[in-house]
Amino acid sequence: MTTTPTPPAAPGIWRQPAQVWAVAFACVVAFMGIGLVDPILPAIAASLEASPVETELLFTSYLVVTGLAMLVTSWLSSRIGAKTTLLAGLALVIFFSLLCALSGSVDAVIGFRAGWGLGNALFISTALATIVGAASGGSAAAIVLYEAALGLGIAIGPLVGGIVGEVSWRGPFFGVVALMTIAFVAIVVLLRTPDEQRTPTPLSAPFRALRQPALAVLALTALFYNIGFFVLLAFSPFPLGFGAMGIGLTFFGWGVALAVTSVWVAPLLLRGMRRTTAMLAVLQLLAIDLALAGLFAENAAALVVCIVAGGLLLGVMNTILTESVMEATDQPRAVASAAYSAVRFLGGAAAPPIAAALWHAFNVSVPFFFAAGSVVLAALTILIGRKALARVDAHEADAAEEVEAVLVGDAA
Repeated sequence: MTTTPTPPAAPGIWRQPAQVWAVAFACVVAFMGIGLVDPILPAIAASLEASPVETELLFTSYLVVTGLAMLVTSWLSSRIGAKTTLLAGLALVIFFSLLCALSGSVDAVIGFRAGWGLGNALFISTALATIVGAASGGSAAAIVLYEAALGLGIAIGPLVGGIVGEVSWRGPFFGVVALMTIAFVAIVVLLRTPDEQRTPTPLSAPFRALRQPALAVLALTALFYNIGFFVLLAFSPFPLGFGAMGIGLTFFGWGVALAVTSVWVAPLLLRGMRRTTAMLAVLQLLAIDLALAGLFAENAAALVVCIVAGGLLLGVMNTILTESVMEATDQPRAVASAAYSAVRFLGGAAAPPIAAALWHAFNVSVPFFFAAGSVVLAALTILIGRKALARVDAHEADAAEEVEAVLVGDAA
């Protein structure tokens, strides 16, 4: 009597080599930097006698430099190696975070946040490719792990910023210095790349990648989508009217919602629909949520509900967009990720100061209506460019099955 061999258990998302966890931890801290300044924006404005528009430039300088630097990160990392690029990025973040903490004017903080953005670009663009290359469970599992790190970092950042920011607006910056130093040491010790093959990437590679219709459509979608993302993240602290702790707790809830849906809901959603269909559905719901935030902008409790609900939708959208970019072209993942990220971060860079300017020119509701309109443009971009995304939809079933397998493996 012959017996059917039992298939090997699916590797779990959470069962990873130590080097993957080292990079994932550094990702958490790197993404903490995005939301870390959220709770202290009003405190910085008051302490450094800055207007809301000037204060919002803390996001703009950071994101503009991050986006532009993304265009050269694949060229650099292909020459000096992934580990060196990661460490260079972390070192820059540590250095400029320290300078932010020691600054005495809002202009200085804005400038040093730009340097922080350069370090962030070097790290983020290389981290995803490193995790995909080293993680067990395939690329889809690696992307879920990366998005989990993103969600956790974005959730913890505002909470830490709120707790430490109650003492001083400088505290969160010192906190980043400490955590990034730990991440730096972890990567030095744990990340091993002895067999790393370096194939120099041309400086023009990201620009050529953006000429491919699928990646161009996704990048343009992300540009409009990120405007909505960063209006919700960077502008909302002002109309909320809370102290640092209240803002921190609000955006902790937002980040937890984002993390949960990015890890568990997005893969389940893709079991029943194509990626483009899922993105269109989520973008429509997000536009409605932002419009409601505009309608109830002067009601703090209602605005908190809209912010947390937005986190649920953003988590799904982030994961689907990231997976789509990885499957959209035959370009190396680092090149595709860098080209796409360069465009999307520029959208995020424009959003905060525009939102603050609209607030002062009109009223507190207009920035949220502006964000909702931008998200509608993102949905229209997907709808018009859907034919170019046929490859993205063709890979949907395989990716969904792969993620389902590793999630089931984790639950077993």
